Amino acid sequence: MLSPLVGYAATALGHIAISGGTPLQVREIAAATGVPAPYLSKIVNQLSRKGFVVTRRGTGGGVQLSVDPDAVTLLELCEALEDPILSPQCMLGLGACDDDVACPAHEFSREIRERQMEFLRETTLHDVGRFHARGLARGAMSRSAFTRSANQTRKHAPAPRTKRRKGAGG
Repeated sequence: MLSPLVGYAATALGHIAISGGTPLQVREIAAATGVPAPYLSKIVNQLSRKGFVVTRRGTGGGVQLSVDPDAVTLLELCEALEDPILSPQCMLGLGACDDDVACPAHEFSREIRERQMEFLRETTLHDVGRFHARGLARGAMSRSAFTRSANQTRKHAPAPRTKRRKGAGG
């Protein structure tokens, strides 16, 4: 699984990719994708330093892609942001597991890893954006809408029961 950093970055870049080249404010991207705005600001800063986006302040400013979303893969994003998925790890947590000294799960794990890497090599930022757009077109709830809904449910739910101490009023 991708780290939250790369997952959020991919989601944000995908959304920017389908925006038609219009500069978007971080708060707009956050609202559309459900990525927390303060965290997204930090991610955008990293993406800017890595050359994925350009940012402009002021009127007409915002965040725009500086790369071709059809040419940049999730693998390239993982490499740029140093995602842990790129470091092979033993499925059983054994440090010395490799092709020479294989654990019982090594072959199974290697096959899964090869499929993950293939997916990352073949999936572009535009693919992520198109997926996001289909969800919005179907009226799917964004992550932020889901969170708001869950928080409202908690507000209206009965308070959790607590044990009353003996001799405490009744």
